[in-house]
Amino acid sequence: MPRPSALDEPRAREGGVAAGRLAGCAWAVLTVLIFSGWFVVTRFSVTRELRFWDITALRFGIGAIVLAPAVLRPGSQLPAAAWRTGFVFMLLWGAPFVLLVALGLQLTSAAQAAAVAPTLMPIFTGIFARILLRESQGKVRWLGYGTILIGLAGLLGAGALVHARPDPGGLLALAAAAALWAAYTLVFRRSGLTAIQAAALICVWSSVVYLPAYLMLGLGRFGHASVTELVVQAVYQGVMMSGVALVAFNRAVGLLGATATTAVIALLPVVAAILAVPVLGEIPTPLEGTALLVVVGGVLLAASSNAKRLDLISIQSTEERR
Repeated sequence: MPRPSALDEPRAREGGVAAGRLAGCAWAVLTVLIFSGWFVVTRFSVTRELRFWDITALRFGIGAIVLAPAVLRPGSQLPAAAWRTGFVFMLLWGAPFVLLVALGLQLTSAAQAAAVAPTLMPIFTGIFARILLRESQGKVRWLGYGTILIGLAGLLGAGALVHARPDPGGLLALAAAAALWAAYTLVFRRSGLTAIQAAALICVWSSVVYLPAYLMLGLGRFGHASVTELVVQAVYQGVMMSGVALVAFNRAVGLLGATATTAVIALLPVVAAILAVPVLGEIPTPLEGTALLVVVGGVLLAASSNAKRLDLISIQSTEERR
């Protein structure tokens, strides 16, 4: 067989990078679809019989059952260091994150929650990356961050004209959730763990820490909800979110890097707002719709600066770990 020429190697490498980016985009789109539905489905229950305590219990209790074999079955045991990293993952994107988002959903709306948490996340990511990792953000990216804040201010202001003023506690909870999400994205990218391992550790640690307190304090309200609602929440929270979405987001970050993944996640508030119309009857006004587009434009702008360089670094580091 003829040996590949020196020119073939860069082409093959570029082809591998392109294939990795395409797969990463597919994982990111899947994440957006599931997360968008999550904001709507969670809002549906926390404004009725179930409370955010119940939503968190379903998500991680069932998620731990589904994913625990990935880290507990014979031959798959992780070293102690990986379990310590998993505990950090849990603090950043486990039970505390879900409790904060569920609280924000209960106090605001699905459209507002889906805009605030996902779109503040890249701002926190940029700030954390600059302070902790010394990664230069560039003027274009900071301009994008400013555009995001303008869009969010417009969205909240437009909502206040039609509905009640956004609850400050709900907004604070969503902002805190965005900060935790951003920190997790940066930590996972450097952890060396696979997407499934990270998702399993989040669910296992969350169930170990959260469920005993949930049961001992008698926070459950499952008896007040219908069987249909419980089944829908169990499947969506425990399987779709803890199983599929966690793995999909981790795969997207591993293949695309935090920057490019954030660009795709920017579609989340628009998709969630569309889903909220038939499910919750929450119809955005023209001003709210315009503000949502400004938010998305800001996130895309923020993710464009130096994205190619950072994404290649992330892809190369992922290939080296494999």
